Amino acid sequence: MMAPLDTPMPRSQGISLASVFERYGLVVFLVALMIVAALASPTFLRPANLVNVLTIAAPLGMVVIGQTFVILVRGLDLSVASLMATVAVLATAFKATTNEAIPMIFIAAIALSAVVGLVNGWLVAKRNVSPFLATLAMMIILQGIRFAYTGGAPISTLPPGMGFLASGRIFGVPVNLITLAFLAIAFGIVLHRSRLGREIFMVGSNPKAAFLNGVAPDRVVILCYVICSVCAGIGGLFLLGYVGTVSNWVGQGYELDSIVAAVMGGVALTGGRGNIFAALLGVAVLVVINNLVLLLGFPIEMQLIIKGVIIIGAAAFYRTRLA
Repeated sequence: MMAPLDTPMPRSQGISLASVFERYGLVVFLVALMIVAALASPTFLRPANLVNVLTIAAPLGMVVIGQTFVILVRGLDLSVASLMATVAVLATAFKATTNEAIPMIFIAAIALSAVVGLVNGWLVAKRNVSPFLATLAMMIILQGIRFAYTGGAPISTLPPGMGFLASGRIFGVPVNLITLAFLAIAFGIVLHRSRLGREIFMVGSNPKAAFLNGVAPDRVVILCYVICSVCAGIGGLFLLGYVGTVSNWVGQGYELDSIVAAVMGGVALTGGRGNIFAALLGVAVLVVINNLVLLLGFPIEMQLIIKGVIIIGAAAFYRTRLA
């Protein structure tokens, strides 16, 4: 039997090229960038350099995991880099020279980070302070605390095991990369396979609708800021072990790089859309860019220009409708 003339034709089930680029464009861009890097500098593909790239990427990846949570609920955290440096200074306060102190250093760092996240979240959720102002103020406060304690002088009293955590390898794989993978899987399950994750997406998409559905938006927002700060604190300890010396500027620039990486990975600044693993692809793009310009020996001014241009290109190539 023939269908009536006014019956709509079924839509094509094919996948458009545009949808493929929107979903996998950053992967394609990363592969293309790595090919360009390999052609521009044969050193790029050497195993030692690739391992170094992965080692450097891990602390930033930890921060990006946390930043993803706060961006999903329409926030951002500018205090993460300052918190990383403060945690690094806290680690030296133990004046430990043996590895027995490492567990206590991590406990203290996570506790401090949780308090910072709790304050940030409370200001944003309960006092309606804009995320920009709340976390900027926290950044300045933490900076003042650091300078008051250190007097601006670098410190290098650390347990030797901190260096292994940051740059050691197990079967050739960097320890901090293994830690990053564990955190990504754990928080990925929380975000995409748990009730809390569903609440986060609901609050990010429409806080009023989430409230009407029995979700407490304030609680969810505060918890996301706590997760963000804890991830930054852990990242700060791993970065500290890699650098080896504590200065007041450990992690400088990570606050903006973490936001850029997350957004390049498709995490919407308006909230409610994104995932951790795509955000980590944004980390990979940033780290490859940094490594390439260093291998080519460009001056710092040119490095910043090239980095900015490639970031814009990656974002435009991957997603034409970034919120």
